[in-house]
Amino acid sequence: MAKQVRVMRMSVEQPLWRALTGYRVLTMLYAVGLFATAYDEYDRPGIAITYYVVLCVWTLATLPRVQNAAACTKRFLAVDLAIALTGIVLTPFVVNQHHIDSGGPTLPSIWTAGSVLAFAIKGGWRWAAVASTPVAAANLFERGHPARDTVHNVILVWVASIAIGYVVEVARASERTLARALEIEAATRERERLARDIHDSVLQVLAMVQRRGAVMGGEAAELGRMAGEQEVALRTLVSGGLAAPVSRLSEDMAQGALVRAVEEEPDDGPLDLRALLMPYASAKVSLVEPGAPVPLPPPAARELAAAVGAALDNVHRHAGEHARAWILVEDEPDEVIVTVRDDGPGIPEGRLAQAEGEGRLGVALSIRGRLRDLGGSAELISPPGQGTEVELKVPKASRGKAGQR
Repeated sequence: MAKQVRVMRMSVEQPLWRALTGYRVLTMLYAVGLFATAYDEYDRPGIAITYYVVLCVWTLATLPRVQNAAACTKRFLAVDLAIALTGIVLTPFVVNQHHIDSGGPTLPSIWTAGSVLAFAIKGGWRWAAVASTPVAAANLFERGHPARDTVHNVILVWVASIAIGYVVEVARASERTLARALEIEAATRERERLARDIHDSVLQVLAMVQRRGAVMGGEAAELGRMAGEQEVALRTLVSGGLAAPVSRLSEDMAQGALVRAVEEEPDDGPLDLRALLMPYASAKVSLVEPGAPVPLPPPAARELAAAVGAALDNVHRHAGEHARAWILVEDEPDEVIVTVRDDGPGIPEGRLAQAEGEGRLGVALSIRGRLRDLGGSAELISPPGQGTEVELKVPKASRGKAGQR
């Protein structure tokens, strides 16, 4: 099947930018509403109206600037904060003393917090702390003395902005960690898929050349020895780790971390498992199947058939040339069960763990690995001297991960 590269972009801070966009618009309307309701407290309402016109035009015109971190540049943040500070400083010159003494709002009111929060989302808690400091100074200047309510509001803005900035930094670090974990998982599954394919083809051919060469002797023996060395080297490579590319954040950090995965384009329509298992039937392999089709998604059907082939290869290699095998296909309501049984000598206790430690991953990857990727299971029963039975179970609602790399 053809493969395609799938790029997933993760971002937990993008919702914060959307929330900030709405916050700026709502607080702009709130500030204008406060001015309208307390119009009598303004000694110079013309200056206030001019400021609010500038504030409204700036807020609406710069909405695209607070859509993501890339658009929210340092220059924009500086101008935005300057407009908020200007409104705070202008307040004592446009309102009467009663407005100030009673703790009335400044011209921009809580719109100022949006400027500070933009710093926090853009650059983290350090940027938030830097932006909060001039806001605190401007508020103290506007009041003329450190009144309790003013100090309370200053500390609230300072703490909230730093907390949000810290959360953004933690979220970005978590994105990088999650992206790295997903890429490692994708790389590991791809390595296991390649290992299964190699085991089903190249490794078995090399093992056969080694055995036949040893029997024939002469130059064939040397060829067999070389094939054996290459088999060991290839098994070591297959069973080793596979490094995944390091995840990164895009240049637009608000768009989040990038995760790349290779996936196979899905086929159309289910496959009949019986058709895939039919080639395995022979004089020494009996196939018992239902009379009706056994449909499965293409990736699940192919991987299950390949697992059956791997089990039969183990029969031919370890049970002897005269061993017989039986394949039983059961179509249950929720799952498909395929049992592969032989009349060989069985597997000695501990042999599978030993083989896996030596890099011989036939059962671990070619059988169990395939079924695990499909959301199924593989059980192996092999009493010494009584043959071997491998039971393969695949749910009909298979995840099909084997075809989604």
